[in-house]
Amino acid sequence: MSHGPRSGLTAVSSALLAMSRHLEVRDVLKTIVASARELLDAQFAALGVPDDHGGFAQFVVDGVTDEQWKAIGPLPRQHGVLAAMLREATAQRLADVRADPRFGGWPSAHPDLVDFLGLPIRDGDEVIGALFLANKNCPKPTGTCGFTPDDEELLGILAQHAAIALTNARLYERSRELTIAEERSRLAHELHDAVSQKLFSLRLTAQAATALVDRDPARAKSELHQVATLAAEAADELRAAVVELRPAALEEDGLVATLRTQIQVLDRAHAARVTFASHGVRALPVAQEEAMLRVAQEALHNALRHSGAEHVDVNLHRRGPGAVLRVSDDGVGFDPRTVRRAGRHLGLVSMRDRAGGTGGRLTVRSAPGKGTTIEMEVPGG
Repeated sequence: MSHGPRSGLTAVSSALLAMSRHLEVRDVLKTIVASARELLDAQFAALGVPDDHGGFAQFVVDGVTDEQWKAIGPLPRQHGVLAAMLREATAQRLADVRADPRFGGWPSAHPDLVDFLGLPIRDGDEVIGALFLANKNCPKPTGTCGFTPDDEELLGILAQHAAIALTNARLYERSRELTIAEERSRLAHELHDAVSQKLFSLRLTAQAATALVDRDPARAKSELHQVATLAAEAADELRAAVVELRPAALEEDGLVATLRTQIQVLDRAHAARVTFASHGVRALPVAQEEAMLRVAQEALHNALRHSGAEHVDVNLHRRGPGAVLRVSDDGVGFDPRTVRRAGRHLGLVSMRDRAGGTGGRLTVRSAPGKGTTIEMEVPGG
């Protein structure tokens, strides 16, 4: 077996344990790729999860900087050697991937790959991913592959456990989605029962007051007082329901983990690149965490649905005892004054209300052609 910096049973055990620690799919993929590259001492490693349209739903790399990855451009398609791994479900060990007749080239910013070892990741008969390494860090006579049959066997073991870890992560995410959906359905029924009764009473009382205005103003005044009382009660019911609707993931995982998970989903679901970074944020009061999550969701919705942005960056960092949330996009931007005059708020009123309601503040910076930045600061507890 190859002797890289961490070869042997201890290294394999460490890699498998690292995979088993993560439950989020993206984290599992990153751990698999990093473990494979370190274990087999390769310069580059990547893992692609295919979609149903000839591309990849997810593609994770290790050994490439963020700047290099951005310069490379769109995710690869399922062609060439990658397609062979996915369709034939066989290992590919090549002395020079560029000399393979299936090689179709790569973008100009792509690193130069030479020797290559790739394996499908299988769940039973289904191929759920392709894992490959390139440029083994070892002396290689011309025309020979640095990766050995022992490397292929070791990567095969890693791929089998990767399939288990990836399947478990998918099941975990699906279970969480179902739990949240069930909870929201239950609360929707409760909200309907409680608030609709108040609104029905409110309507009847208002109708009675209307009928009494001319012939019995005193009684009409009394009925209108009742309208005000019922309206206040309905508002209280709605407020209580909103508090109950605090996302289960936020309750369980906190703001940072919840934002990271939701942004990973949005990054997969939209053409725009959506990124998240967090720096030194401590746990905040419940109301502030929920307000920040709601503002982030609203700002992301605007950026992804209306701005035409190619990149949306979400940053959460500590400021004193509190925190600052910043959502920036490189989209078409807008003139906030024009939006207000046109009666369109893009959720800005709601976001400002949420920020103000927790003692925080909201800042909006945008101009036509200049993108948009939404920033919310809360004081902490």
